[in-house]
Amino acid sequence: MTRPAVHGPSTAAGSLCVLAASLLWGTTGTAATFAPAVGPLAIGAVAMGLGGLLQALVAAPRIARQRAQLRERLGTVVLGAVAVAAYPLAFYSSMRLAGVAVGTVVSIGTAPLASALIEHVLDRRRLTGRWKLGAAPGLLGTVMLCAAEAMSTPVGSEQASAGATVLGVALGLVAATTYALYSWAAHRLITRRIASRAAMGSVFGLGGLLLLPVLLATGAPLLDSWSNLAVGAYMALVPMFAGYVLFGWGLAHVPASTATTLSLLEPAVAAVLAVLVIGERLPVAGWLGIALVVACLAVLTAPAPPARRRRPPPDAASPRGSGERPTAAELAARSE
Repeated sequence: MTRPAVHGPSTAAGSLCVLAASLLWGTTGTAATFAPAVGPLAIGAVAMGLGGLLQALVAAPRIARQRAQLRERLGTVVLGAVAVAAYPLAFYSSMRLAGVAVGTVVSIGTAPLASALIEHVLDRRRLTGRWKLGAAPGLLGTVMLCAAEAMSTPVGSEQASAGATVLGVALGLVAATTYALYSWAAHRLITRRIASRAAMGSVFGLGGLLLLPVLLATGAPLLDSWSNLAVGAYMALVPMFAGYVLFGWGLAHVPASTATTLSLLEPAVAAVLAVLVIGERLPVAGWLGIALVVACLAVLTAPAPPARRRRPPPDAASPRGSGERPTAAELAARSE
């Protein structure tokens, strides 16, 4: 049975939104290298801080209309906002210390595991065979990318930066956990009949406010040159604002664990750009890792079996106005 148009995009369209967001996010590490004088804390604060505040500004009318529902879920909003504020600081510091490819691979590559654990503990969600089949090659591919980057580092520089690399990997794990947390928080709000714009705007807007002191304390180098300013503006407007709008649309139709797994496209894009733009070397193992990531995405975005597509919505007779989000039961059914 074909769903009515008011039900919004399909799960496949939601997956495509997440992939488009991941493609934009994959450019951030390379973009940051064009402002070497700007520290990772400033890069993270301007990117997620201003991007989050812009999301809140655009979503302000929807946030105002749903303020009562958001107030009821204040704990989830605050948890997501704290994770939003912590994520870029850990992520960009990880890339600065361990390298663009390794920092991105660890931060994004381990996020699906963190997301699956969060959903299992907090939502009692059982992982589907489809997710396991897709996540396995994706996680293996990210490990191969990380190993390939390590092999391509000259022996002397690798020894000299061993401590920095270890710290960078640790910060990457922090970034993965916070990424999984705010993805879970946003998805939970959306499945509680809060529109994706209101959910993302409130979580990222509050997170942006938390990042403003960091930006004020560390952001002076952004004003030192037009190139630094351009990098900051690009990071805030394109990958963070546009990327997370797309991500919010995707979270309305896929669970957080699937969204974070689809985000494995980001380290693959980052690795390719690091080779093409920055000049980093990527051995054969790295390209094989990218191929495994692509295989992971193919599994997760393949059309659902016909029997699942024909299943009618749980509450087809439920009235709703134009532009309203599906009910929590419908979203939960789509997420399975």
